[in-house]
Amino acid sequence: MYKEIDFSRFSSIKIGSKVKVKVIDEIISLPKNFFIIGSANNLLISSSPPPLCILSKKFDYIYQKEDRLIIGGATKSGRIFSFAKRHNLKNFEYLGKLPGTLGGLIKMNAGMKEDEILNTLEEIKTSKSVIKKENISYGYRYCEIDDIVYEGVFKIQKGFDEKKAKLFSDMRKNQPKEPSAGSVFKNPKNDFAGRLIEEVGLKGQRVGDAAFSDIHANFLVNLGQAKFEEALFLIKEAKRRVFEKFGTSLEEEIKIL
Repeated sequence: MYKEIDFSRFSSIKIGSKVKVKVIDEIISLPKNFFIIGSANNLLISSSPPPLCILSKKFDYIYQKEDRLIIGGATKSGRIFSFAKRHNLKNFEYLGKLPGTLGGLIKMNAGMKEDEILNTLEEIKTSKSVIKKENISYGYRYCEIDDIVYEGVFKIQKGFDEKKAKLFSDMRKNQPKEPSAGSVFKNPKNDFAGRLIEEVGLKGQRVGDAAFSDIHANFLVNLGQAKFEEALFLIKEAKRRVFEKFGTSLEEEIKIL
């Protein structure tokens, strides 16, 4: 089954066109050459992307089983956060202001500061098998999984931390309000991508309706009707200037399709 998605409305950065996307409603291997989009919160999608797929609502669920929390791959971060708060579960406080679905959050090892989703993950379910965390290669903003994440299992720890949730919420307040795909680049070791972008004069730089935010330089924002080509130009320009001035190769955190 396919459905048409307008990425100028569906993606968080509001860039893209209408594309037919394959809906996955049973556990199968990731179709060859397909890219799974989740909720498109960290994607920059061209008008001619590779074949795309998305999990159906069948994989949107969350429940406790003994001392484990079972979450479907299509479950949104806001629902996970609300469930954790309601049931007094710790280690999910950062999800209150961090958009995404579980599958995408795991594949990016999403988090804030030292809190990352792989910290409390125990295992995932893919089409091939159940994979224990110790058998997964992961680190800062990456997790090497070459299949769809249909389910994640987490160890339950009691004690939802309201202060930590407020801290994470306050940290997000200094981020731009315009549509964006979150941080464009991963922070280099012992440095900040935003600082480097600002140092090369690109903070607030605009091409068409795409711009590096004048609030946080590592956020690429859509000021109206930004086009894929405008956003891509700025990304390439930032990489070029930062490398020429500092010898640092910026690595994208967003996915460009």
